[in-house]
Amino acid sequence: MGQRIVFPRAPRIIAASTVAGTKECEGIVGRYVETALSDDMFGESTYEKAECKMLSHVIDGAIANAGLRREQIDVIISGDLLNQIISASFAARDFSVPFLGVYGACSTMAESLALAAALIDGGYVRRAVAATGSHFASAERQYRYPLELGCTRPPQSQWTVTGAGASLVAAQGDGIRITSATLGKVVDFGITDVNNMGAAMAPAAADTILTHFRETGEEADAYDLIVTGDLGALGSRILKDLTWEKGLDIGEHHVDCGEIVYNVLEDEFQGGSGAGCSAVVLNSYLRTKMLAGEFRRILFVATGALLSTVSSGQGESIPCIAHAVTLER
Repeated sequence: MGQRIVFPRAPRIIAASTVAGTKECEGIVGRYVETALSDDMFGESTYEKAECKMLSHVIDGAIANAGLRREQIDVIISGDLLNQIISASFAARDFSVPFLGVYGACSTMAESLALAAALIDGGYVRRAVAATGSHFASAERQYRYPLELGCTRPPQSQWTVTGAGASLVAAQGDGIRITSATLGKVVDFGITDVNNMGAAMAPAAADTILTHFRETGEEADAYDLIVTGDLGALGSRILKDLTWEKGLDIGEHHVDCGEIVYNVLEDEFQGGSGAGCSAVVLNSYLRTKMLAGEFRRILFVATGALLSTVSSGQGESIPCIAHAVTLER
């Protein structure tokens, strides 16, 4: 047994839904997201409530886009970046649907998709919603500094995406097939800088990608795209160096959601991050391109930094993880 799971029945993503903030919609995904916010507070009184509302919105949106009702969903698999995954669990309390709360930090979209596919392929459930999201202001408040302090962001930092995405995965129906998943291991290269997520997560992404190709025996050109979650510009360069050193050249096929979500200009520094980063890009831009036939096969590798404010305060390094999901049209 390796780290890769094959899904013979190939569960389908039959519907999806996305919401993104004002800054995010200025970039390329703004043309593809279902709900573009004009106010990042989403009509709520706190950033955390706005994040929770975004998750509820996309879960309901994915169900509605599939032409289904809430009671026809067997399980919701979701998580977020906040302490005790409060956005996901608070959203789930309104649905009266079995709930699996997961924490993979920014890798949560791939983790929830892999779990949904495994449950469906095994015949345990018929329909599952895999979802996650994040909010720039809530993440900054928890992991770094309150916005009111006006702290200067260092050049290696990324911008946490305000947005959420949900995929409705089913045993039958027309849509993007999930054919396999490669589960990642926790990797820690000793990075301690909470503003340098790309460098921290790149080794975990490299480990999972190298494992995937070793276990499949494929070459990089077997995929139209090898998509990482939110390494940003710096992390993407590190990833390509790490895989190249091990004999796998992914340069021509690799793209990163953190680079796609924003027009990487001076004020965005390295691009996007956050659980909502890969969730929004996958369920809007990439899904649209796949359904249009522009991409036939994608290796989706969402990456997560498994730190907390407590561990960072105690001087711990940042353990990271990446999970890969093979998507085919």
